[in-house]
Amino acid sequence: MLVTGSEPVVVQGITGRQGSFWTERMLECGTSIVAGVSPGKAGRTVAGVPVYDSVTDAASEHPLGVSVLFVPPLAAKAAALDAIGAGVPKIVLLTEHVPYHDVMEVLAEARERGTQVLGPNTAGLVVPGEASVGIMPGFATSIFRPGNVGVVSRSGSLGTLVALQIAAAGLGQSAFIGIGGDPILGTTTTDAVRILDADSRTDAVVLVGEIGGTMEEEAAAYIAGMDKPVVAFIAGRSAPPGRRMGHAGAIVTGGRGSGDSKVRALTEAGARVVDMPSQVATALAAHTSRIGPPPEP
Repeated sequence: MLVTGSEPVVVQGITGRQGSFWTERMLECGTSIVAGVSPGKAGRTVAGVPVYDSVTDAASEHPLGVSVLFVPPLAAKAAALDAIGAGVPKIVLLTEHVPYHDVMEVLAEARERGTQVLGPNTAGLVVPGEASVGIMPGFATSIFRPGNVGVVSRSGSLGTLVALQIAAAGLGQSAFIGIGGDPILGTTTTDAVRILDADSRTDAVVLVGEIGGTMEEEAAAYIAGMDKPVVAFIAGRSAPPGRRMGHAGAIVTGGRGSGDSKVRALTEAGARVVDMPSQVATALAAHTSRIGPPPEP
């Protein structure tokens, strides 16, 4: 999913420390936050945003396009189902360590209702110059600036580093999509690449993957048919076999999911795979005539 600055956003868990802090940062980015939700705290305001007991209550007062969840793991299912039930079409589930059965129930209900889900365990998404939904530093113009490079990342920190390299090279981003590091996700790598491929503002795609799972290999099948150039970096390629990594999705099993198998699949699909994040900008430079400079502010 992508967001625009005109889409109305509701923040679930807005009165918590993280929810209130990031509400102010998202507002700085131009995000249109029209309501917050914290059960039992209706009637308050946070950064001028009215607070309701439920998304259903908020939806009776405001049109809602996106919900972003700052809630604990065991409360995530109920909160997400509240947003889905209220008819919110896009959900950004930031929460880490949500029980897998809860995630499957949420995703099944979302699929039934036609709701798009980003996450869980995502850092969110940024459309520079328009909106930021989540915990990415979309307010930092040295990292995120309007441009034509779309970034897909399972890691918020590595995605930030790559976005910084792109900005330092004089380019900018059309969008950053953090899909999350869990094995079960609402938006897969292929989904995110497909979104950027269809986005008219995106002229090149940077894919930041990691060992474990098969999402990057599955995305390679789609990338093979793309016209837009793709640059990829796979984190964890030097990790010893059997080592548990930080993300739950970074579990290597069988012949797929390793760094070598992902690099091989992406290379065969036509992507340029680099060894370090610092090489992303150099790889993009080969396509500078197509990408072009970022628009003037």
